[in-house]
Amino acid sequence: MATGYLEILRARHAARLLVGTLVGRLPNATAAIAILLFVRAEGGTYSLAGALAAVYGVANAVGQPVLGRIVDLRGQPRVQLPAAVLSGLSMALFAFAGIGSLPLAYAAVAGAGLFTPPLEGGLRALWSSVLRREDQVHTAYAMDAVAQEVMFTVGPLLVTLCVSLWSTQAALLVINAVGVLGALSVVVSEPSRTWRSAPREAHWLGALRSPGLLALLAAFLFIGMALGSITVASVPYADEHGGDAVYGWLMAALGFGALVGGTVYGARQWAGEPARRLRVLVALLVVCYLPLMLMPDAVPMVALTALAGVFLAPAIACAFVLVDRHAPRGTVTEAFSWLVTTFTVGHSAGTGVAGPVVEAGGALWGFAVPAVAGGVSLLVLTATGRVVAAPGRGAVVATGSENDPNRAVEPRFSSGDRA
Repeated sequence: MATGYLEILRARHAARLLVGTLVGRLPNATAAIAILLFVRAEGGTYSLAGALAAVYGVANAVGQPVLGRIVDLRGQPRVQLPAAVLSGLSMALFAFAGIGSLPLAYAAVAGAGLFTPPLEGGLRALWSSVLRREDQVHTAYAMDAVAQEVMFTVGPLLVTLCVSLWSTQAALLVINAVGVLGALSVVVSEPSRTWRSAPREAHWLGALRSPGLLALLAAFLFIGMALGSITVASVPYADEHGGDAVYGWLMAALGFGALVGGTVYGARQWAGEPARRLRVLVALLVVCYLPLMLMPDAVPMVALTALAGVFLAPAIACAFVLVDRHAPRGTVTEAFSWLVTTFTVGHSAGTGVAGPVVEAGGALWGFAVPAVAGGVSLLVLTATGRVVAAPGRGAVVATGSENDPNRAVEPRFSSGDRA
């Protein structure tokens, strides 16, 4: 099973790019919990903490596609590292200023979110230049999806460790400093320095002019809603079955299921059309969401939650292949950044929708929301099946130095799928 992953990691630059990207994204992965703990330590309310975290999330959702477009135009080092530094400095300002001046606090967290570098989209744009075989690139997408689950599991633990060793202020400073170092590790690498996006057609919509990409974004908006609603519905369930410890196990099980599913999915080659496979994976997601409504005792509920996460990472990895196919020429980083933004917005919308539903009908109806949202995602993919399955507009990935007249320009993998 691990052979495909080891082959990827042995490729020159691959391990460095993956680890550097994950480390660089730690501030983003831990922002919500770090802001919450810091505000509470400063004597602020949960409402204030939630509002500041929400401002960070909204700013991040706005900044990712914008910075992604600039990366496509200007290259990675000119954007990723300055953005990481600005984001880190903004969070440092928040850490030192605290919540004494609320306008300053909101401005600082907004700046930290807005300037979060699009490392996630940038990594996926680099895979085609680092890994020369199509099947390796698709395996790397799956490995990327699995690594995300590890990061979102380990990240909060690192924050709590910093808090226990030092303070909440130190946690903000350390995590963001480490994030800048991760971004630095990526942008000084040869693939990042020499990568150039394909020539692009000037268009104000950028990547969003692709019908196939729009269909994928619509589908993953609702998958994000499903995931967000599970995090909310699990709270009243846990209150009735053991409290915070049970809630922690449920969230860990959701991530563990995605990690296992993504690991298995990426360890083999898959024949056939990826658009059709994505519909199957989303259908399996919906099927696995339904048993959550049974709400058994804690131990079987943890198992059901793990099952609900199994097909998430495979669906995301399959979507990466399709985003790469449908991104218009010269917009690949922006396109991947839009997927990140859409999923994040969907997650936030899911928490917002599930809250009133839980208050009105309890945990049972709360767990109905992910099934409904997943069903809508499947309907979107079914209704747009021909658009999503159509060959993309095609693009090229340029590798080698910008000033090297002999640098290679290769066609992007845009048809067929073997992983």
